[in-house]
Amino acid sequence: MGAVVGNTFYYNFEVRLMEFLQSVLGTSAISFISFLSTFGEETILILVTGFLFWCYDKKAGIYAGLNVMVGVVFNPLIKNIFWRRRPYFDHETIKCLRPVEKNADIYDIAAQGFSFPSGHSTNSSIVYGSLARYFKKPVFTVLAFILPFCVGFSRVVVGCHYPTDVLFGWLSGVLIIFLMPFVMEKVGEKKRWIAFVVIYAISCIGLFYCKTSDYFSGLGLMGGFFLAVEFDERVVKFENTKNPVFCVTRILGGFVLYFVLNTLLKLPFSKEFLDSGVFLANIVRYIRYIIVSFCTIGVYPLAFRVEKKFIK
Repeated sequence: MGAVVGNTFYYNFEVRLMEFLQSVLGTSAISFISFLSTFGEETILILVTGFLFWCYDKKAGIYAGLNVMVGVVFNPLIKNIFWRRRPYFDHETIKCLRPVEKNADIYDIAAQGFSFPSGHSTNSSIVYGSLARYFKKPVFTVLAFILPFCVGFSRVVVGCHYPTDVLFGWLSGVLIIFLMPFVMEKVGEKKRWIAFVVIYAISCIGLFYCKTSDYFSGLGLMGGFFLAVEFDERVVKFENTKNPVFCVTRILGGFVLYFVLNTLLKLPFSKEFLDSGVFLANIVRYIRYIIVSFCTIGVYPLAFRVEKKFIK
């Protein structure tokens, strides 16, 4: 899809605020603020949920992981309804300083996604809010406010989102971290798989209208996650560890596996095809992410059995 696709709607104060922030903040300040977006991106999400699931507390990992997976699908479901163009599409005075897909054209909506709501803001409010709700400790409560605010503010400064994108992103994240645990509590752990099937079936509605690659990535991640959780429950049944060395090796191994698999599964296809935004390319993306998610979360923990050989 080209730059002509999408809807334009905004409040004048949003444009003026973004212009003001980009004009008064120096290069160093903008670079630091741009870095804050990292706390709402894929790497941090994998790190936090991976540490919880693989190392610290499997139940906490499932709790946070479910919320995150619903968020990464719910966000593009909403985006593809409103089709709001990113601010820098329509305002030459606003610069795109941190594109979603760094290797793609900044005006390619299929790659960069739509603007409303902010996925970074949704993701950050979900992952840090999940920690606060699950562990109920003051430090996580403080982080649940500070980090999503920093992430949302950074998305405005780098020109990728209007302030209203960020506000709705925060609200949708809060809705998810309260709604999903309530649903799962009512369903019960023994019937968890039924809830997974229903949630996934509802999420698949986007196949009929979503055009952006982030939806297909999210749907694949969610499918792999649901399969992996049930696979672990029935087959793997790995145990958490408090051993610092094993924690590091588990997380590093998970990172390496995730990115290696993601890279290898791209090799049979040309970059032009993968970046084309056509439905078939998105289906390939979906399949890639469901494989990566399932292997990383569900199959990879089989390797943890090797650790016992190093325990005297």
